[in-house]
Amino acid sequence: MPADSRPAPFAGQVVHVDLQNDQHAAALMRLLELYALDVMGGAKPLLPEVKEHLIERLQNFPSFVGLLAVEQGEFVGLANGFYNFSTFSARPVINIHDLAVDPEHRGRGVGQALLDEMANYATQQGCSYLTLEVRADNPARRLYQRCGFVGGDPQTDEMSFWKKRL
Repeated sequence: MPADSRPAPFAGQVVHVDLQNDQHAAALMRLLELYALDVMGGAKPLLPEVKEHLIERLQNFPSFVGLLAVEQGEFVGLANGFYNFSTFSARPVINIHDLAVDPEHRGRGVGQALLDEMANYATQQGCSYLTLEVRADNPARRLYQRCGFVGGDPQTDEMSFWKKRL
């Protein structure tokens, strides 16, 4: 790809989600819906119940940490995280549950800006580490590795994320 055809690097800022702010709430829902429709998000729209209740339920969920990437007044990326706790370090942990970048803005450093800000915030909050789950076929794995995330040593500490539907 010629250098002049590369997308311009992300030149915006990352802000913390204010769920009382209607613009932030709408941006969170729009970006989450784009992620849900993506193959990596399951390629299905959000359920009507999620669309109706997510913001109010997040407002009442004290461990939520959300970030939005904004550039020229447009919200182009989202990171949703939740506090957890590490008994092995006796310190909090933040799990990045969703990292979503508007497809029109991918490849510009938006995801890295969100991950960097989440790491800065987690450090300020005294967290011992960040976690995230990632599919084996997700191309974002390269980004996560560049940002310092590791999958672990398969001989000693590789783990899988398991779930039980309720």
